[in-house]
Amino acid sequence: QVQLVESGGGLVQPGGSLRLSCLASGSFFTIYTMGWYRQAPGKQRELVARITSGGSTNYADSAKGRFTISRDNAKKMVSLQMNSLKPEDTAVYYCNAYRGGLAKEDYWGQGTQVTVSS
Repeated sequence: QVQLVESGGGLVQPGGSLRLSCLASGSFFTIYTMGWYRQAPGKQRELVARITSGGSTNYADSAKGRFTISRDNAKKMVSLQMNSLKPEDTAVYYCNAYRGGLAKEDYWGQGTQVTVSS
């Protein structure tokens, strides 16, 4: 079992920055692909960025060049640095831990609200 707790959300003006963090509990953090997803009101949850156990990353087109995902395996933490924020980035952001294969595992945090508004 993995428990995920997000922090760092809040209200920011357009063009501003926020850093989201997700702290994981449980063992074997390094085996999971960690991701950040978001869900805006009336929309489906969508991938923002993810990072594999080996450090490979991929980003949604909307996040490329503005957001950076990173992980610290020693601290069991994954972070999302968000720069040049836009009103359309407003959403609840969720941390995810995923492992595929025969013993598939998929864990979610409770979410943290990010609001971009002047």
